[in-house]
Amino acid sequence: MTGTQRREQLLDVGRSLFAERGYDGTSVEVVALRAGVSKPVVYEHFGGKEGLYAVVVDREVQRLLTSFTGALSADSPKRLLEQATMALLTYVEEHADGFRILVRESPVQLADSGGFATIISDIAVQVEHILASEFAARGFSTDLAGLYSQALVGQVALVGQWWVDHPEHVRSEVGAHLVNLAWNGLAGLQTEPVLTGPRPTDLG
Repeated sequence: MTGTQRREQLLDVGRSLFAERGYDGTSVEVVALRAGVSKPVVYEHFGGKEGLYAVVVDREVQRLLTSFTGALSADSPKRLLEQATMALLTYVEEHADGFRILVRESPVQLADSGGFATIISDIAVQVEHILASEFAARGFSTDLAGLYSQALVGQVALVGQWWVDHPEHVRSEVGAHLVNLAWNGLAGLQTEPVLTGPRPTDLG
């Protein structure tokens, strides 16, 4: 392997192990063993376990934020809500290992990425701008747009943690129920909600 290829291999191995065993349960020795290299190779590329973990987390943060921001294109508030919800759920489904790593409380201080709460807060800030615009258009105060955005994004993130352990529910079903609750509220829940936009596939 070239140096770049070896680095990518170690990142893939580290990502899998951190998701499977957590930070404390993963060692440089086991990373090297699974990658089929000696421990000095891991140290050469990342300086140790903490360095490897930091790069893995940073990549997952960027992947999540990129997929989320790229999904917001609708011209109606409900469709924007659906797109935001499905973008987060798509990340959870397609990058389950990365999601498991992000939702764990890290024992390592990551200056660039922060913890999962910081990541969710960053996404909520983007949603806040959408909500503030809709609040203003409807004559509502925009002061609490941040509260609502945190509630909406946090709702999806927490359900995502539940969903990884209940994969029998397909993505569109989970998304429809989340939007149902967020859009209609408990008093106006539909018994069999469906997404209003073009139905996304459950496979990708």
